[in-house]
Amino acid sequence: MSSPSSLRRWQWITAGSLFSGYAAYYICRSNLSVATPLLLAEYSDRGLNKEGMGLIASAGVATYAIGKIINGLLADRLGGRPLFLGGLFASVVCTAVFAVSGNFWSLAGVGVFAAIWAANRLFQSCGWVALVNIASRWFPLSRHATIMAFLSCSFLVGDAAARAYLGGVIRLGETRPTMSYLNDWRAVFWIAAGTTLLIGVALFRFLKPDPSHVGAAEPEANPANLYGEDGQKSRRTPFRELLAPLVRSPLFWTVCLTNFGLTLIRETFNFWTPTYLNEVAQLPPGLAAAASLSFPLVGAVSAILAGVLSDRFAGRHGRIMVPSICGLIVALVLLGTVDLTGRPWTAVLLVSLVSFFLLGPYSYLSGVMALDIGGKQASGTVSGLSDSAGYGGAILSGYTVGVLAERYGWNVAFLGLAGVSLFALATAVFYWRLNERLLNRTTAPTGSSHTPPSDVEDV
Repeated sequence: MSSPSSLRRWQWITAGSLFSGYAAYYICRSNLSVATPLLLAEYSDRGLNKEGMGLIASAGVATYAIGKIINGLLADRLGGRPLFLGGLFASVVCTAVFAVSGNFWSLAGVGVFAAIWAANRLFQSCGWVALVNIASRWFPLSRHATIMAFLSCSFLVGDAAARAYLGGVIRLGETRPTMSYLNDWRAVFWIAAGTTLLIGVALFRFLKPDPSHVGAAEPEANPANLYGEDGQKSRRTPFRELLAPLVRSPLFWTVCLTNFGLTLIRETFNFWTPTYLNEVAQLPPGLAAAASLSFPLVGAVSAILAGVLSDRFAGRHGRIMVPSICGLIVALVLLGTVDLTGRPWTAVLLVSLVSFFLLGPYSYLSGVMALDIGGKQASGTVSGLSDSAGYGGAILSGYTVGVLAERYGWNVAFLGLAGVSLFALATAVFYWRLNERLLNRTTAPTGSSHTPPSDVEDV
């Protein structure tokens, strides 16, 4: 057996590998958002507009949502490592194919971009569920919220780094005549593919599936998981046995509904922020892409703060979620009512406020809550299903928000999102009630194990 210090070292290595790996996924995801103003400029005379870009984005979200269900189940049956690395390399291939897809525009128009982007997002759906599965094997209950908040920052920092990096590439093309070839959406995709490939190769050495591969024992799962003692071990389980406790749990369904609303809002800002800052705040495309990184960066601070507070509140996540969503509603109403034409830094400030109040509670939904509910047996499944529900809502963020912005303006689109946040608030209040009652009826997280409460059904 390895020493405690050796285990801690490998936990740090694993956390760093998962963080950098999932951040790399975002280089091949945020690239489309960064490149959207360039695509619109090149193909506008051939019929591509915001509705068309929204259709491309929504096609990707649809396959992402379906992939979450499939890959969540596969992660718990096959293990997280092969799924995590396999999805990353497949996404690299899709990104490279997208870079040459403009040559085939005459064959299917928007359909060419939509099909390739949908395939990319299908492989991207492997990443997070595999990460949650690996995390459930490596990290102790007392630090679940903190470690998952840290790992949640991977998609926030990854998104921010991708926007800064790829936006910087475009900016070089805008400002240096000798490098004008970089001011092209194709260059954005080629550079994204190459960078992600290099990171993926490095992960082969450092990412281990569980502590047994370094001679250490696995920590215990949350004793309040829906699977009881079975949730303390990772094993191949028939899909029906994985799904049955979830179907019966109001707590799980409430998490899914909250995820639906918050993911819709998050994906809207992930995809449309550069375009919004370009059109309304009147920033050039490269600077708009760089300024949009405020959304994930501020969100990373919010996620870390939420995770630390949640561990101090002993897993009572509702105490953070409900006040945060109230702040989100206020920020969205301001975006929808204040005239920000030609006021770029005020626009960036309000987008940052949305991020601060949104991404803290969002980071819980398919992270620490998946560990709490699924234990080691079904953490990937819970994460995949709740994320799939979220991305079912996110399908609306591409096309529907694109239509609203195109036909009625950005103010109407943001007020619509404020309405969505009211729905998320209602479900978060219900979750808070269920979660508090469940925790009041169980032992403290460090206490002895117990069978799963008959649960939540009579709460």
